[in-house]
Amino acid sequence: MTATLTILGMAVITFIIKAGIFILGDRVRFPLLLKQALEFVPVTVLTAIIVPMILSPKAQGLELTWRNPQLVASIVAVLVCVASRRQLLTITVGLVTFFSWQQWII
Repeated sequence: MTATLTILGMAVITFIIKAGIFILGDRVRFPLLLKQALEFVPVTVLTAIIVPMILSPKAQGLELTWRNPQLVASIVAVLVCVASRRQLLTITVGLVTFFSWQQWII
C-alpha cells in the first residue's frame, strides 16, 4: 500500500510540474544562470543511474575487477568515445565488449 501511494504521489507531482510548464509556457522567464545549470541535469541524472550499475552490478559492494563486464565495457566505451567522438561506434563497441566479456570471460 505504501509503495502504491508513493508511486501515485510521484505521478501527481510530476504531472503538476509538467502541466505548469506547459500552461505557463513562455510567460515565465528563467535567469540565464538557471538555464545554464539546467542543461546539466540530464547528464547528471544519467550518471547517477549508470555509475552504481557499473561499479556494483550485483548491489553487493564495489566490484572493481576485470571479471566485471559492465566495468570493462564502460572503460572500453570511454576510450573509444575519446578517440573517435562517434556515438554509434561507441555504443556498438561497448555492447560488443560487454556481451563478449560476459559470454567468454566469465
